[in-house]
Amino acid sequence: MLGEYPIKGRRAAEIAADVERAVADGGLTPGELLPPMRELAVRLGVNPNTVAAAYRTLRERGVIETAGRRGSRVRPKPATTGREYIAVEVAEGVRDVSTGNPDPALLPPLGPAFAEAAGQGDREPVLYGAAAVDPELAGRARAELDADGVQDGPLAVTSGSLDAIERVLAAHLRPGDTVAVEDPGWGSLLDLVPALGLRTAAVGVDDEGPLPEDVRRALAGGARALVVTDRAQNPTGAAVSAARARALRAVLRDHPDVLLVEDDHGHRIVDVPLHPLAGTTRNWAMVRSVAKAYGPDLRLAVLTGDDVTLDRVRGRQRLGPGWVSRITQRAVARLWAEEAVDVGAVAGAYGRRREALIDALARRGVAAHGRSGMNVWIPVPDETGAVARLLQAGWAVAPGARFRIGAPPGIRVTVATLPAAEAESLAEAIAAALGPGAERSTV
Repeated sequence: MLGEYPIKGRRAAEIAADVERAVADGGLTPGELLPPMRELAVRLGVNPNTVAAAYRTLRERGVIETAGRRGSRVRPKPATTGREYIAVEVAEGVRDVSTGNPDPALLPPLGPAFAEAAGQGDREPVLYGAAAVDPELAGRARAELDADGVQDGPLAVTSGSLDAIERVLAAHLRPGDTVAVEDPGWGSLLDLVPALGLRTAAVGVDDEGPLPEDVRRALAGGARALVVTDRAQNPTGAAVSAARARALRAVLRDHPDVLLVEDDHGHRIVDVPLHPLAGTTRNWAMVRSVAKAYGPDLRLAVLTGDDVTLDRVRGRQRLGPGWVSRITQRAVARLWAEEAVDVGAVAGAYGRRREALIDALARRGVAAHGRSGMNVWIPVPDETGAVARLLQAGWAVAPGARFRIGAPPGIRVTVATLPAAEAESLAEAIAAALGPGAERSTV
């Protein structure tokens, strides 16, 4: 047990810190069982309540998990080891299609919009006590949400999608609660949930979005929140269809107390329609980031939701950063007003690149997925082997382990800067990496 790692400490904080250090430096490995609380208390010469408090702290930090009589063990992927470490080292001369970044050539110039926003700031300085949301940004965001059929609600502005999702989850959930998440899904979200002391319930995904029966099972099992990516799902490119949205709403209507969080980071880079689920449950939120369309460094997302959720989010935000820079908000409002991004052209470019790779793979008998956005997901029988063989062939792809909980293995390819000519070369390399006898399965 524990490789007999000698946990130390007299106080709960000291015991928790010692375990967390051991997890970080490898003294305790993911999945390793911790001693029963009474046994450790005897070993350390402390009250069992002290050990119980230490274990509670470790659970809340996402370092360990407890399963009743089966005891407590280090989480398979503790919050101290984020999924970004599951990556490939890209040597010189290797073509990198692993990053998940947009094509810089499709991002608009930001200088003029920021110059105008800064000039307005000089004329009308934003001081303490000013509104947290720029009125022009709010108006334009609300008009687009209305056009997409998103239920009316108050607005907030956050520092990106993940910031918004974290604030919404923290507004309603407590350590130990379960969140239903897509599998495969966004690696940063899969790290965030345990970092908040929450549990994950995996929900399968196909090209049309989360599988309704998996959602039903997760909610019936006690999940208190569900996070859904509406379009350009990372890593599979799934987009919630009209039929799938109806099926998911039917499931959610049976669980009106579940917190629903929708992530529409594909806004303005996709041309498939939005089919929102918002409003099916009492508490809900919809977040739209500008990262993919205007650049990740803007760190801005618009959030709407029910009155209670937004009131809690904005109240907590006031006690932290206060607000997202109004200069940045005004610059984004200017970009929207000028239609700086040609949605049809951007969505078309990414669509042609996805289709070129998917079609090239299909001609070689390899199944792949990518209904929207800038990523293609390719199921593989041996993820580690495929990544290694592709690296030897001059291609760096993202290992599927960054995006999976229990889903079958796969690799993610970002096609953002992949021209059609290269798609043929990459497809040939992928087919060779899988081998002639490899099983060509689907998600």
